[in-house]
Amino acid sequence: MPRASKPQERRLPAQTLVIDNGAHTMKAGFATSTPRLEDCQIIPNCLAKDRGKRVWIGAQLENCNDFGEIAFRRPVEKGFLVNWDAERAIFDSTFLDRGAKLLCDPHETNLILTEAPNTPAALQSNCDQIIFEEYEFASYSRCLSPSLNAYHDIQTLFGATPREPNIQALPAECLLVIDSGFSHSTVTPLFKGRPIQQAIRRLDIGGKVLTNYLKELVSIRHYNMLDETHLMNEIKEAVCYVSADFKRDLERTWKGASSSRKKALDGEREVVVDYVLPDYNAHKHGFMRPHDPSPTAKMRKMGSMAGAGDAIEDYMTLCNERFTVPELLFNPGDVGMKQEGLPGLVLQSLSGLPPGLWPAMLANILVVGGNSKIEGFMERLETEIRQLAPSECVVRIARAPDPIKSAWLGGAYLASDRSALQSVQVTRQEYQEHGSSWLGKVFSGALSR
Repeated sequence: MPRASKPQERRLPAQTLVIDNGAHTMKAGFATSTPRLEDCQIIPNCLAKDRGKRVWIGAQLENCNDFGEIAFRRPVEKGFLVNWDAERAIFDSTFLDRGAKLLCDPHETNLILTEAPNTPAALQSNCDQIIFEEYEFASYSRCLSPSLNAYHDIQTLFGATPREPNIQALPAECLLVIDSGFSHSTVTPLFKGRPIQQAIRRLDIGGKVLTNYLKELVSIRHYNMLDETHLMNEIKEAVCYVSADFKRDLERTWKGASSSRKKALDGEREVVVDYVLPDYNAHKHGFMRPHDPSPTAKMRKMGSMAGAGDAIEDYMTLCNERFTVPELLFNPGDVGMKQEGLPGLVLQSLSGLPPGLWPAMLANILVVGGNSKIEGFMERLETEIRQLAPSECVVRIARAPDPIKSAWLGGAYLASDRSALQSVQVTRQEYQEHGSSWLGKVFSGALSR
């Protein structure tokens, strides 16, 4: 009887490209043996058309000097990659065109690509086909963006000794990832690096909703900003903060309140600020400054003092918009959404887990995503989770050193370990042999190889 032949060992190329494909920006870079945040490029994940009808693709947007009334077309909507025509243009510009930032040969490159939790199977299959049949990458792995955070040295965020550089990149055993990004916010429990699907929870509020809400408030109270998405996003990032005492801050900004109530107490920030709008002929970005109620400031705004040598400046005075906008992350009911805020979402996620895992999950909460950089976000989140969590459980919450590049860095740690990379990658030959449905089962964990 002839001896059965051994299965041929899969050989992967040396180069691995990691792409954390977010709705607002794409975080991409090549993995090295010692991954660093500096290896990651942040590329706008959009096509943009300015008022001169010029189209900017992806990283080209960095060279644009006039963002007035600029219109965006984004391939990722509600967290899901739905427009491959736009994404293909961004991929080609970033990875294939001559002079591209991350030029590579797909035939000699492994790809790790992220997706949002609970992506529809039809979109997953479409993505797999384009990666293998159009771009022809040598090997490919599609995984949830929050799951890559498990490959960080998580315990160092809580004060433990850093792991040795030569130790294998094993995923954290228990980790609860709160990811608040552009399209939505999710709570994803991970066990040994794999997501526990039945416990994943999603809040349909992210940076995009906050920007649009700020646009509406400012358009009612100041100027019509409904076409100024880019500018309002910059204003949101510069001036917004999460209030530790929402009721108190709201009372301070009420016009009918007495002067003693409006006065800031020790340790309280001043709520009212001015935001000087950008003049795209002189300076590209606006800036925040303390509120100046003097007549001189108003005259400068109207241009009455231009002859005296003062520049004409246009500014908006922002008040309770600063904290009512990010409050939606904690109280979606403020705009009529029948969903729990982020702290309640964490408890909903835990309710889908065995009670024995609760202490480990609550003791290892990692926060990522651009919204976590809003001032006061972490303090408010930790306070409210502690109030809701069982008293016998220790609650530890940490934000990643760079919450925007965190998933990319986790993917780079995974790719730096060749044995771990071999276990998650699927080669193009395997895809051609088994097909797209088999690939979906492998990536979901339903089928082991």
